[in-house]
Amino acid sequence: MPLFLLNKNDLTFPDPHLALPDGLLAIGGDLRPERVLLAYRSGIFPWYSGGELIQWWSPDPRFVLYLNEVHIPRSLTKVLTQKKFTLQLDTDFVQTIQLCAKRPRQGQGGTWITQSMQRAYIQLFEQGYAHSAEAWIGDRLVGGLYGVSLGNLFFGESMFYLVPDASKAAFAALTEQLCRWGFGLIDSQLHTHHVERFGGRHISRIRYLEELEAALQHPTRKGRWVFDDHFGQGWKNE
Repeated sequence: MPLFLLNKNDLTFPDPHLALPDGLLAIGGDLRPERVLLAYRSGIFPWYSGGELIQWWSPDPRFVLYLNEVHIPRSLTKVLTQKKFTLQLDTDFVQTIQLCAKRPRQGQGGTWITQSMQRAYIQLFEQGYAHSAEAWIGDRLVGGLYGVSLGNLFFGESMFYLVPDASKAAFAALTEQLCRWGFGLIDSQLHTHHVERFGGRHISRIRYLEELEAALQHPTRKGRWVFDDHFGQGWKNE
């Protein structure tokens, strides 16, 4: 399969089925919001390190979490019911993505959440497409995650924690709220043990693109998100 080079002036992507075996589809282009949103709508996402050309990926298989299959670990349910954290949506997206970028990653000397990536997703947040789920202790942000939402699908990007269970609590709360809103799927893109604990699994690229097409038929919930008044009552123990 060829590796495609994107032209900054041409807002298109090649067919994701043409990706290399490792999922790499194209390089180059830019991170303007229109291109990043088109990528997500096409089953593609950006992922690269600082100093490299932008890389665009569409892996096969894809790691996802069906929201009707979510199970909350028993130990985490205890943390949630104790209300150790104040859980919020979209109250400090900028700090969330910055702390995700600073999170140490095993086997990596740097971060793929470059300054350019941060600027791009902050723009998407300002446009109402990107969102953060956050865990606070007092006025300190101690864990959370961010991602993009289109239709009734949430594309998870990265998470961090400064206190044990903080990112898990934020993620659990997000899954329940998305269920309440009628979302069907969280796209984790690549395998993580964290999402696997909640029930994440691999599906083929073909099936993922079918799920994506169906999800995009639903209206996008743009703007700042807030939890429903009585969220937190739908958690299930494993």
